[in-house]
Amino acid sequence: MLGAVMPVWYIGSLVLVGIWAVAGWHHHGTGLVVTVGALLILSVAMSLLLLVPINNRNKTWTPENRPKDWKEQMNRWERWHYVRVAVIIAAFALLVAALT
Repeated sequence: MLGAVMPVWYIGSLVLVGIWAVAGWHHHGTGLVVTVGALLILSVAMSLLLLVPINNRNKTWTPENRPKDWKEQMNRWERWHYVRVAVIIAAFALLVAALT
């Protein structure tokens, strides 16, 4: 279910940040909003380039056919996921800072 919601979340967030950046271009905090946009783009790139390939492989695994390094692949996915979550948290923290 989350896989279906995430594209809407990412696109919606990027569109709103883009509107905010354009609407407030000459106001204080716009640099933070632009940085937020870059961080959100980074999180999308991380998802598409690092996490989705592991997810796609994982979907085909069964106990009988999973590779010998399946635990390492799942650990890699978790590490990248934690980094992506940290990037997203930083982005939204910067949005809060841009409001003040």
